[in-house]
Amino acid sequence: MVLEAQDAFDRLRLIRSPNVGPVSYRQLIARFGSASKALEALPELSGRAGGRKFVAASVTDIENEMKRLAKAGASYLFIDDADYPSLLSEIENAPPVLTYQGNIGLAGKVNVAMVGARNASAAGCRMARQIAQELGDRGIVVTSGLARGIDAAAHQGGLAMGTIAVIAGGIDNIYPPEHAQLQAQIAEQGLLIAEMPPGTEPRARHFPYRNRIIAGISAGTVVVEAIPKSGSLITARQAGEAGREVMAIPGSPLDPRSRGCNQLIRDGATLVQDAGEIAELIAPLDHRVRSHASTQPQFEFVAEAGDGERKAIFELLSTNFAAIDELVRLSGMPSAQVQMVLLELELAGRLERGAGAKVRLTA
Repeated sequence: MVLEAQDAFDRLRLIRSPNVGPVSYRQLIARFGSASKALEALPELSGRAGGRKFVAASVTDIENEMKRLAKAGASYLFIDDADYPSLLSEIENAPPVLTYQGNIGLAGKVNVAMVGARNASAAGCRMARQIAQELGDRGIVVTSGLARGIDAAAHQGGLAMGTIAVIAGGIDNIYPPEHAQLQAQIAEQGLLIAEMPPGTEPRARHFPYRNRIIAGISAGTVVVEAIPKSGSLITARQAGEAGREVMAIPGSPLDPRSRGCNQLIRDGATLVQDAGEIAELIAPLDHRVRSHASTQPQFEFVAEAGDGERKAIFELLSTNFAAIDELVRLSGMPSAQVQMVLLELELAGRLERGAGAKVRLTA
């Protein structure tokens, strides 16, 4: 699908507008049919839930963003584009738009995420490089987050095949600084992807969003070394929630960097030791990647809710996360009507979405 220039511009304005996230973006497009009509409706929708006067992203800001992206030699990839990764489009909060540099064709190949500790051991880095290279020899692309340690080793090993790096900041931001050469190599020989607008400096809150892309684009995730409660384990959890294969390389219980992997295996991840085992495990997902068959979540809306329905949903919410399915069951309202109320609350800045189709009121 090739978007008209104005439609692409409107879509950028919509996703860059306050309180519009990946889920609400899709809902708004489904409800109003186009980004331009959704932008017109935003002030009224947010007002229904008691939000402040809504101001969409400015035309000037989007124009400046597009100029900055062009200067960086990067391009936009919208969720409706043919080159958008089919597996990534399946997750509920798939990014409506990505920016990229390099060979976008790699996004349509079968790939495996490889993540791990930043302060990785020499043995762990050597193993990551070797497995990534062997996966590349099998035609499998390795995806990671361009962090220090295991990520960097995985990219280096997979560079000959063409590795994918998903970065937390803008596409024109180099992070960490010592990876400037590696990032340039990936942009030239592989594929560099970012969700944040160009010029964005990476912040701690950006990394979980980056991790969901790494997990979502991949047929499976391999954790090489990781401490408990690390970002690598978040990526593994997100892969499991997306129905992908979760794999881990075991290590000595005396090394803290192995405890996260051993914990994953104890909790049900598959123990792997080489590229052949990894390739065998992800084989069932090959056809879903190669067919480019999209199974994007669909959003449908019925008649809009009245004040009584809004009040009923609001009373069921708290600052603790609740599953949307549970809100539907307890309210007795149609799912589409509940979704509309939640959308209004989100646009008003009163609702936060979490993983696993859960929501809560903002503090």
